[in-house]
Amino acid sequence: MNDTSAQNMPTPEPPAPMIAMQENLEKIYRLAQRVREEISRALIGQEAALHHTLIALFAGGHVLIEGVPGLGKTLLFRALAQTFNGSFSRIQFTPDLMPSDVTGHALYDFKAQEFRIRRGPVFAHLLLADEINRAPAKTQAALLEAMQEQQVTIEGEAYALPRPFMVMATQNPIEQEGTYPLPEAQLDRFLFKVLIDYPTFDEERRMLETVTRNQVGDALNVAAVQTIISPQAIASIQQITAQITVDSRIADYATRIVRATRDWTGFLIGAGPRGSIALIRAARAAAVLAERDFVTPDDIKTVALPALRHRVTLSPDFEMEGRKADQLLNALLEHVEAPRQ
Repeated sequence: MNDTSAQNMPTPEPPAPMIAMQENLEKIYRLAQRVREEISRALIGQEAALHHTLIALFAGGHVLIEGVPGLGKTLLFRALAQTFNGSFSRIQFTPDLMPSDVTGHALYDFKAQEFRIRRGPVFAHLLLADEINRAPAKTQAALLEAMQEQQVTIEGEAYALPRPFMVMATQNPIEQEGTYPLPEAQLDRFLFKVLIDYPTFDEERRMLETVTRNQVGDALNVAAVQTIISPQAIASIQQITAQITVDSRIADYATRIVRATRDWTGFLIGAGPRGSIALIRAARAAAVLAERDFVTPDDIKTVALPALRHRVTLSPDFEMEGRKADQLLNALLEHVEAPRQ
């Protein structure tokens, strides 16, 4: 075949499934941008926390946000819920909170002469668990079943939760009085632990102007945030995210990172197998938000800290020195060789 013939040959078209995937990714990317824009009407700054929360949502995971009071943790969740045309519940966790206050309970109906199930606030698409570490272990265990099994048990009967279902929990890292450490098993069920920090000077100045303009009191105001997404759309996005391609070298890279935490100096306890699974699930969602149908090593690095910081335990010596898990994880990521693209 001569050069002219080769030039005149039509370019092969990509397979139809590939075209459909790319169209879906473009739609998801635009939708995610709209969600960011709407949330920014209420929440100023905290782009990293918002980005990681969207990753967790698209990956079908739960997120724990830790930060001192007044940084916008609850506002972030309320604004996200406002963009979400699904059910939303908030539970203020307290030391006297009972498991039935979360899951619901059986109530005897004297008129009908039978027991009826009164469903608790956990029966929602988005559940905000505010100050989750203030509840006793028994109540946290009730939430653990919901997070892991997507169901709750009332009077021996299992009841499925709405899909999608996402727990967004907050905790204060400083105030320890009246708090209960989250069980390791429950921490492991959170896809991400996100740290939220003080805003920059410009962000805090804008926040001051926004919050004090024509507003009485300090109630969280998300009225400007519009609803743009449905539970069915979120479920579809989660299905698409689960189909993102993960090369065997990427899976090997994620496994090597997690296994390295078990022998890394400064860690008393390393991450378990759920750490590897969390890296891949979250990296897929990070790829979707970057409008890609494949995972890169950078996606793994992007999600490594929020996916692993709550799955490792510092040794007492390093903890006494004031070292943080993120410092050791960053050093570990520099040490573990990433596959070349």
